[in-house]
Amino acid sequence: MSTATRTVWEDLVGQRPVIDVLQQAAAGHGMTHAWLFTGPPGSGRSNVARAFAAALQCATGTGCGSCEACRLVSAGSHPDVTLVRSETTVLYVDDMRSLVQASAKFPSIGRWQIILVEDADRLGTPENPRTGNALLKAIEEPTPRTLWLLCAPTRADVLPTIASRSRHVTLATPTTPEVTDFLVRQGIEPVTASFAARASQGHIGRARALCTDEDARRRRREVVSLPARMTSIGAVMTAATTLAEIAKEETAAITDQTERRELESLQSIFGSERKDTSSRAYRAALSSLEKLQKQKARRRVLDVIDRALMDLVSVYRDAIALRVGAPGDLVNEEIRGDVEAVARSASAEELLRMIDAVFTAREQMLEFNVPPQLALESMATALRLPGGRS
Repeated sequence: MSTATRTVWEDLVGQRPVIDVLQQAAAGHGMTHAWLFTGPPGSGRSNVARAFAAALQCATGTGCGSCEACRLVSAGSHPDVTLVRSETTVLYVDDMRSLVQASAKFPSIGRWQIILVEDADRLGTPENPRTGNALLKAIEEPTPRTLWLLCAPTRADVLPTIASRSRHVTLATPTTPEVTDFLVRQGIEPVTASFAARASQGHIGRARALCTDEDARRRRREVVSLPARMTSIGAVMTAATTLAEIAKEETAAITDQTERRELESLQSIFGSERKDTSSRAYRAALSSLEKLQKQKARRRVLDVIDRALMDLVSVYRDAIALRVGAPGDLVNEEIRGDVEAVARSASAEELLRMIDAVFTAREQMLEFNVPPQLALESMATALRLPGGRS
């Protein structure tokens, strides 16, 4: 099938039941003004929401993929579809108020004014709900042609007042065969596609990166090799440092070029004024940019560490599968020897406690702002294999 005739739904992997619901809604059956898309990382929440937005604006109402509206939404340039993506740990209240004001406008060329929030879980907490409250009134009293599409990992990650006023759509984690088939259709060699599908654990974006980026594959190999080596206090501390360094390396690769472009853009805006040491406007703008860049860098570090932690968990789950004799391939089949060593060194109960230690570290960093190095060292101590040397 040629690219020109592909529908907006065709690259959504493993979500057939959800697609059926959204296609019916786009055709006018079961439509509502606010939708909440939830699912595990990599399930494609924002991709599904964007496909839905395209179908709602589509000239045929189906998401044909070839009309001007579908192409504009897919390119992120449709004037009536606003994409909200936070690169920091929170979405700010002032930004949300601006979006609420914009949402009150009638669409300019499309059927709907659509606001798609990729990180609705960053709208605040029950203890600090200011950003979410700024959105709540717009959802409670929507304008006739405005739609809110919200994405979050789980319903519990969204303020209850918002979740209760939205139609909930739950995405599934794509299976390994589904991801493999998708990658092969994208032109990836089958053996590489099979490895990436297993290693990504259903995360489509991660699978693509593992297929095409040798550095991503190398970093993952370093992470999944750690559990079998954590047999002493020294090895445990080394593992924690390795995880932190991997996160810094990957974040730097993403951040350095972006930050340079942002600084050059700011300097271009201010021109010769930036050389004037008395220019308050430039100093204020530069200070604001540096603050935002630090927030974005911290979020990227946490995102990279989070992915590494899930790779660690996959090793312990594989070890449990071996302990109990579960059938099927391991996620980390290519390091089966290391997984077997971990399985021999710890009981299923001990392995479950290790998985719990990983999730505790994840919660400490993401929810309680514990410095990554401290959280990783505490976690790594709990991951020391029983019987290891002191």
